Amino acid sequence: MRAGCRQPTGRGGALARTSSVLRIGNASGFYGDRFAAVREMLTGGPLDVLTGDYLAELTMLILARDRLRDPSLGYARTFLRQMEECLGLARERGVRIVVNAGGLNPAGLAEQLRVLAQRLGVPTAVAHVEGDDLLPRREELGLPERALAANAYLGGFGIAECLARGADVVVTGRVTDAALVAGPAIAHFGWTAADLDALAGAVVAGHVLECGAQATGGNYAFFGEHDVDHPGFPLAELHPDGSSVITKHPGTGGAVTIGTVTAQLLYETGGPHYLGPDVTARLDTVRLTEDGPDRVRIDGVRGEAPPPTLKVGCNSLGGHRNEVVFVLTGLDIEAKAALVQRQFAAALPPEGRPAELRWTLARTDHPDAPTEEAASALLRLTARDRDPAKVGRELGKAAVELGLAGYPGFHLTAPPGPGAPYGVFSAAYADAKLVEHTAVLPDGRRIAVPPAPVTGQPADVHEELPDPLPPGPTRRAPLGMLLGARSGDKGGDANLGVWARTEDAWRWLAHTLTVEKLRELLPETAESPVARHLLPNLRAVNFTLAGLLGEGVAAQHRFDPQAKALGEWLRSRHVDIPEVLL
Repeated sequence: MRAGCRQPTGRGGALARTSSVLRIGNASGFYGDRFAAVREMLTGGPLDVLTGDYLAELTMLILARDRLRDPSLGYARTFLRQMEECLGLARERGVRIVVNAGGLNPAGLAEQLRVLAQRLGVPTAVAHVEGDDLLPRREELGLPERALAANAYLGGFGIAECLARGADVVVTGRVTDAALVAGPAIAHFGWTAADLDALAGAVVAGHVLECGAQATGGNYAFFGEHDVDHPGFPLAELHPDGSSVITKHPGTGGAVTIGTVTAQLLYETGGPHYLGPDVTARLDTVRLTEDGPDRVRIDGVRGEAPPPTLKVGCNSLGGHRNEVVFVLTGLDIEAKAALVQRQFAAALPPEGRPAELRWTLARTDHPDAPTEEAASALLRLTARDRDPAKVGRELGKAAVELGLAGYPGFHLTAPPGPGAPYGVFSAAYADAKLVEHTAVLPDGRRIAVPPAPVTGQPADVHEELPDPLPPGPTRRAPLGMLLGARSGDKGGDANLGVWARTEDAWRWLAHTLTVEKLRELLPETAESPVARHLLPNLRAVNFTLAGLLGEGVAAQHRFDPQAKALGEWLRSRHVDIPEVLL
């Protein structure tokens, strides 16, 4: 496991560069992704580095609760099981492994890997990156008082130090997802902090790879065009200038097209400036071109100096929540829902009333339905309070006691439970100079990784609309007949990217899907501040909807708490589309 990576001399040091292509694959987009992907990627074709992204905002909360129960935990245990199966295979193939599975305890995972390697008889040099955990410095840095985890998003230079100094496996805590790709590229090509365009190109490639099969046809708006029953995982062929080709192993399912890559580029991003600890990548400069079957070239990416601060993800205990779902069947659905709410309000003692009661009626019922389920709607009650007693037994008791005294056909989807704690995500920012980014080498030596020597704020970008389409006849049709979309979450904000596949469709999209039109089509967004950004090279419009998701996914604020299907809801809405485009 010694292929490919050369030794950097820190952020500013010079190094002879290699011209060889670096092949980096991905085998995990989240904690719980396809277990077999590691073996599939190692056996499917040649690789230099295999990465895995195991962390998300919700995952950090899960790991924090693991750590509370047992301080030796706090990492993604799935990765250990994958390595038990595949560590020897990685060594045999000469593939280095870089993952953020260390979570809140990268040192602990690194030690477990050494124990595993010794037991398996597979000589493995294991390194880790630390310094992201700022919880011990919560008061000093002004982080939330109730935080269970507070982690800065580190960049790729610590990973590069580990690889360049002989590591076969590098585990990290909270680094940016794209750093898993940028770090190996820095080590391999000898980039320094001054190579902003190359770094930006690697960051863009890393963003495409980070969510696994989402780049190869998974969760893709036009999924019917490809075989996506079992999509393969993606890989990037990186070049010395930071350009790359996104592809997949031969014979694997799914597809790599300009569309699938565009969809992933829009996922969980905002405007043209993609901020990171090593570089600010300009998404409005990205060029995508077909490079053969299942091959998409990314080039032209420009980089700017990173900001002087690092994002800090803070997960806190928000309180406790409970949920009761009433089934309303047949006629008079609205009246039945109103009766439940009146009766329930009267049944709760004033001193036991939760701080928040949220009622949501989902009209899943159909008239003259052939089955009872199709004739039924769901009335969901969500209760939240810092006091677990207020969302526990008394709440369930109030619901159950209506059983023989409520609306006709009264029943629940399940007996009420005791309630459960929920988390809250918030983002803070810390001066990068105050964060002790450290590479811990296989021999135990600790290498301090300095922050970016030059930082700056993003420059203003002038967004220029394309020429509008000439007027002509229109037809009422779903947006999804013409446009693709992908959506996701960033804390309490939702991201919604929409793209066109032809130049004429892009001209129509840019002039039609305004903030006002979005609010009209998605009424749930009416109270959210919405920012719209144009990305002409991608023929895309990207929206950020601030606060739509409340306090983040762990708080379960809305029906789709991660906004995963927000884009598909938009695509289902009917608008007047020019006939020439249909």
